[in-house]
Amino acid sequence: MLKNSFRNFANYELFILIGILMTIGTLIKLLGIKDFSSDWFWLLAGVGLIIEGSILLVKQRKFDKKYKIIEVCEK
Repeated sequence: MLKNSFRNFANYELFILIGILMTIGTLIKLLGIKDFSSDWFWLLAGVGLIIEGSILLVKQRKFDKKYKIIEVCEK
């Protein structure tokens, strides 16, 4: 059980890190500590979306392999 929980956390570890970096960067800019281009924020957002999409794609493929879905066509 614990091993499975750790594996699930490890899958999302990079995604969580990107979110933390985006939050800290936004706070730094809002508090006026450092002013930097918003392009860096959008770069991190894009990387985060790529990571999330990759994780979801892998999980969907595992699900599809485990459960074969049969569609019934009505005539």
